[in-house]
Amino acid sequence: MGSLTAGLATLWADVRAHPVAAALELGSVAGCVLLFVATLAAMVSGPPTANEPLWLAIVGGGAGLVLLWTFVVPLYDRFRASK
Repeated sequence: MGSLTAGLATLWADVRAHPVAAALELGSVAGCVLLFVATLAAMVSGPPTANEPLWLAIVGGGAGLVLLWTFVVPLYDRFRASK
């Protein structure tokens, strides 16, 4: 139990030291879980049709996560390093 407490204390110290990174990572995990559940729900409803809003939301959410980690995060890192 002692090592678990020490590990959690270290985790919280890292979160406090880098709150933006922690929020990005936690938000990304939540987004991925949401996309997974939405994909399962969409698959149960059958193949996509022309303008199926659930499938469009899944594609848009996935594209948003990709843009976040390939464009926004590196841009933020550069901005933070230049200060």
